[in-house]
Amino acid sequence: MNAQFKKGVLEMCVLSLLAQGEKYGYELTEAISQKMTVAAGTLYLILKRLKDDGDVDTYLVESAEGPARKYYRLTEKGRSHEQQLTGEWQEFVRLVDELIRKGEA
Repeated sequence: MNAQFKKGVLEMCVLSLLAQGEKYGYELTEAISQKMTVAAGTLYLILKRLKDDGDVDTYLVESAEGPARKYYRLTEKGRSHEQQLTGEWQEFVRLVDELIRKGEA
């Protein structure tokens, strides 16, 4: 998959997964990695930026299997941001699809 395509949508993917429910970092990495190759470090940088911007907040949960896990959840601001990005993405995909289909005619 083209790296530039991924770069532009990873933030939206993270926000969309968190809109489905709270998750810890490794869980997010695994979910996205099932669909595309992505470095865990890249996702943690996105999560840090989202936290700094107020789109997500975090809390720790003790784990019997190791260290405490940091969970991420959307704030109201993050929920609005996710909806905005998703709408923009759907419009973008629609327009690109139109261009591709016209190119084939």
